This record gives sequence, structure tokens and C-alpha cells, in this order.
Amino acid sequence: MVAWISNIKVKYINQPLMKRIPLLLLFVVSVFTFSCQSTADKLGDFQLLPFPQQFEITGVSDLKYDDIHYYFAYEGVHLPASDEVMKSLQKAETIEKATLVLHLEESLDVKEEGYTLEITEKQILLTGKDKAGLFYGFMTLKQLMDDAKEQQVSLPICKIKDFPLLAYRAIHIDIKHHREKISYYYDLMDRLASYKVNAIIVEAEDKIKYQRQPVVGSEDALSIDEWQKLSDYAQERNIEISPLVQGLGHASFILKHDQYKDLRDDPESDWAFNPLDPKTYEVQFDLYLDAIAATPNGKYLHIGGDEVHTTGRNSGKSSMELQMIWLNKVCQFAEEQGRIPIFWDDMPLKYAGVYRAMFDPKLTKTEVDSIWTKNEYHLTEFIDQFPKNCIYMRWNYETPDTYGNLKTMDWFTANGFKVFGATAGQTRWVLMPQEGSNIENIKSFALSSIKRNLNGLLLTLWDDDSPHFELYMRGILAFAEYAWAGDKRTTMEIKSVYRQRAFGHAVADEHFAFIDQLETPVKHWRNVLVKKTANRNRITSMDNVNIDGVIEVPDPNNKGKWTENNAERLELAKEMVKVCDSISFQISEVKQKAIANAYTIEVYEQVNELVKFSFELLIALEHYDTPSEVMTDEEALKNIEMISERFKLTRSRFEEVYSKTRILTKPEHFILDQDHHRHSANQSVSFDWQFVSELAVLAKLDSIMTLE
Repeated sequence: MVAWISNIKVKYINQPLMKRIPLLLLFVVSVFTFSCQSTADKLGDFQLLPFPQQFEITGVSDLKYDDIHYYFAYEGVHLPASDEVMKSLQKAETIEKATLVLHLEESLDVKEEGYTLEITEKQILLTGKDKAGLFYGFMTLKQLMDDAKEQQVSLPICKIKDFPLLAYRAIHIDIKHHREKISYYYDLMDRLASYKVNAIIVEAEDKIKYQRQPVVGSEDALSIDEWQKLSDYAQERNIEISPLVQGLGHASFILKHDQYKDLRDDPESDWAFNPLDPKTYEVQFDLYLDAIAATPNGKYLHIGGDEVHTTGRNSGKSSMELQMIWLNKVCQFAEEQGRIPIFWDDMPLKYAGVYRAMFDPKLTKTEVDSIWTKNEYHLTEFIDQFPKNCIYMRWNYETPDTYGNLKTMDWFTANGFKVFGATAGQTRWVLMPQEGSNIENIKSFALSSIKRNLNGLLLTLWDDDSPHFELYMRGILAFAEYAWAGDKRTTMEIKSVYRQRAFGHAVADEHFAFIDQLETPVKHWRNVLVKKTANRNRITSMDNVNIDGVIEVPDPNNKGKWTENNAERLELAKEMVKVCDSISFQISEVKQKAIANAYTIEVYEQVNELVKFSFELLIALEHYDTPSEVMTDEEALKNIEMISERFKLTRSRFEEVYSKTRILTKPEHFILDQDHHRHSANQSVSFDWQFVSELAVLAKLDSIMTLE
């Protein structure tokens, strides 16, 4: 660039006057461009998440990422909980000697949890509206420092004014079917805090060692003391943990035990409590008390209440009456314990006949209004029985922007009830979240919640099919962005920023978007080994693999027929193997360039390897069924004989990676419940449920190998 500009200079001097003017303009533009390029190179690429409400960069400071050694704090201000870099800071006696200046100012012109951050040439000024705001300013500064360190540039001269648009930004930790090692939860608190998530609703089910009803707690449950310590650790990072203890329905973790069977609404089903039995409340309240004790810093008690129908035991009471009897009792109890109850709102809406209007995107505005006109009286006649102290959680995971869903939220608020939204980063997707981590729907619900001043949003992360929690992180970061900042980035931009924040600046480019590519083979993997009339979630039953649910294997006495019958499946398998190979290459590139979260990449890698094995299993069966020039009869048979060993190796590697953070098997004496919703992770005590299709096909294959 310098040589080129010099060349222009020489040509300019040697030209006649009239020809000098264009060259002069070219020279000025070139110098300006070079100057901007140089500044940009020095500045680097700073991608904050969530994006601040105001962020202005005006230059490059003299401060490197490791130049911050001394801080000055005004009276009453303390360093927030942070990583080792921040903990190593020393206190300066005067502002002049400090690189970092900390201040709390209640009158600061931002919302609660807000802050301002100014970086000058030689100093950093951080002011928090409150303690939380100061903490979040630290988190923003830490991201700037991380980017500067990675790219070997100075911190930018900048001004940031920032605050959240939603006050309550909670994620859901659902551990009903497994739990992580306790160290993982502590690490998770640090990561969630860095992206300004400020609340967790933990659906613990049997993973608390209940003292008042000890039978309910699983052998691998955390003690109340362990939960309390985690809650305190989270609170230091401005994260409030509140429990979700399922009540009227979803009660299998309680009612599966013999001593609680008389509390069932239906004696043959462990799904729901009898809301008319006083002993129901004795048990539920005992569980509430222990869950509240385990989460001492929580503000809420989520009582569940969804997806349940109760009979009333010939009492003559309607489903709506039974729901309201239960809801009022548990809400009153929550209030007596100093907790605000949260309730899934779907059942009263279903009983009233307006449920479909919330979820069907094909319904027109006129059709939705007609449904409400016809059925709203079913709600209004019970309106005095809806508890006022309760927050009604309006969940919608796939169509949050439908007119019917928005109308329902407006009905609650218009009638004086508090409403929070609930979106999803994981539903019934196997192995990993699908649909781009559901980012579009997360964004939509966040924006509608902000527009309606709902003040709170929950990101549900269901454990039904139990993907590794690391694979939820992209959706969590998208949620953190939109719940805090609003509509500042597109989905594509969020994915790029996720890669930068999670793995490093060098892999932010779309070239490294292996996660989106992995969705397709994972989606097809679910049932690729299952008969068309079956489903992967329905080929196990109470810890026994049902081999009839998976595809047949080739008949050695009728070669070629199997290939003919599975032509479409084989075509898909060959295509998906190519995709998996491409993803393997991308993951290898990311592993070489990534500077953080290597474990997350390992988990994705194992997902890809398991999926690839299942497709390659089909191709191996084809070679056995129709030997060709590619593989002789003898080679095909030998390949089939080696399949079981290949699977053992694939499974071993998968489990080795997952078990670094996850407890894979349930306790030896664990009692499986009736599994009404056919949750994959609830279908065996061992980790077999994860490989159920593969195990079933291999079992069939063993039977024909004995014939050979």
C-alpha cells in the first residue's frame, strides 16, 4: 500500500497541471483509505453480546488487555464477582493512579441493571445504576478485553450506555431425566452471567434430596445444602434461582412410588394428583418447602399445572373447577412462604375452548376473534377464581407471533393479571436443537414481550430427549441478546457472534457454520433405522429394547430384496454420509482455530460421529445384501462382522465425551415411571436409550450372522 501511494506521488509530480487533479484526488482517497484500513486493523473486531443499547467507537486507546492493574472505587463500591483477571486487580489510592474507575450512581439515566462504560486513551470509567449494573458493566468490559487479547489489539476508545429491555431474563434447567456433575452447574453460572442472564427456573423433580418426603428424592439427587450453595454462587453473579415443582399433573416422579398411589386421580395412572384429596396438598407443600429451602434467593415458585385432565372422582365438578381448586390452594401456600407463584396457563384456556386459537397460524384474525367471542364466557365466569398473586406463563414455542397467542396475553393483562412469556431453545428434538436453535421464534417472543411490557421471559430447555446441555448454548445466547437488547441483530448475525464469543474471532465467518449443517443429518437420524410405521421414541418400553420397531435386516437366503425395499432409505444414507464427512472437516478446522470451549466442539463432534455411524450401518447392510465390484461377498461379510465392534467404539467415544460433565446412568434402584409422553431419556436406567435404534438393529443382525 505504501509503495503504491509513493508511485502515485511520483506520477503526480511528472504530469501536466490538468492531469494532476484526478491523480491528486486518487492520492487523497488512497491515503484516507490506508489510514482507515490501518485504524481498523489496530481496532479489531469487537462483537459484544448482548449488544449494548448505545455503543460508539471513536478510536483506539493506549490500553492493551493486560494493562489494567489498578482500580479506584468510590465509597461503598466493591469489585463484582469475576474471573481471575479481574480478581487480580489492586486498589489505587487515587483516581489518577487507577486504570479502572468504579462508581455507583442511582440517578444514572438508565433502567435497573443498567450501566455506562467509557474507555478513554488511558482510563476506563464504569458506572452502574445499581450493583447489578456494575456487574454487567464488568461483563461487557471483559468481552472487550477478550476480543482485544485474541486479536492482539488495543481496547477501543468508546462510550457505552446500556440496560435491559426485559427485567426478568430466565432460562430453564430441566434435570428430570439426568443431571450434570455439580462442577458443570457452577461453570454454567459463570457463562450465563457473562451474557447477562439473570434468572434460572430449575425443574428438579427428584434431583433434590427432600427431607420431608425423602422417598421422592433420587439416590443421585443433590442435597438441600448443595443446592443452597449453588444458589448463593449464582446470586453473587446476579442470577436468581427459583424452583419448578410439578403439581397437579406431570407428577409421575412422585406418584410412581407405592406409598403415594392412593393420591392418584386415576388409580391406574401415575400422571396426576387427585385435587380433592387433602393429603395431595400435604405432599405437595412438603416438596415446596424443601425446594424453597434449596433455593433461598429465589423470588418465585413455579407450580407447573400444565397438560393435565382430572376426573373429579364422580364429584360432579368440572375440569375447570378442579383446576381452580388446586390452583388457589397452591398459590395461597406460595404467597404464605413469600414466593410469587408461576403457573403454565394452558389448561384453563383449553377448558374454555380458546386453546387452538393460540397455536394455529392458519387461523385468520376474524376466525380467532370468532373463537374468542364464542368461548370467552367460559373464562369470565371463573375470572374471580383466577388467583391475582399468580404470574400466568404464556408458552408458545413455534408460533409466538400468531394473533391468537398475542390476544391471549392481552386478555390476561387487560383483566389485571401478570403475564410472562415462555419460548423454547429445545423441545422434542433429538441429539441437538433444530430449526437454527429456534432463534427466530425466540426473537419473536422476546420482541412481543418487550412491546407489551410483560417484563419477563423464560427460555424453556426441555430434557425430554435429553441432548447435551452444551448444545443449548447457541439458543441461550440468542435469548440473552433479544431479551436484553431487543431487535438489534439478525439471526445470521447472532450465529456469527455466537461463534466468535464461544470459540473465537477466527471462526466467526459463515464458512465455519457447521452447527446449522449438522441439523439435517441429525433430523434424518432420528428414524432412519426405524420402520415407517414406528417412531424412535416408541421402540423401548420400561428398559427393554423392542426390536420389532426397527427395520428388518437382509435375508441371506433372499439377497437383493432388502436393498430393493430400502432404496429410498439408502439414497438418503449415502447423501447424509457425505454431509457428515463435510461437517467432520469443518469441525477439524474449528478445533484448530478455536481458543475457547473446546469441550463444546467435542460434543458436536460426537453427535456427528454417532449420526454418521447409523447411516454407514445402512450402507454396510446394502453391501452385504448386494455384493458388487466395490466389495466382494467375503469382504461384505467381514464388514458386517466388524459392525458391532465399530459401534462399541463409537458408543465408547460418545460416552467418554458426554460423561466429562454428565452422569450418564440412573441409580441402580431407580424406578422408571409410566412414561406417558414417551421421553427418550426416560426409557432405560442405563444410557442405552441414546442408542436404542442402533442396538435393536445390531441385535437383529446378530441373529442372521449365526445363520452364516
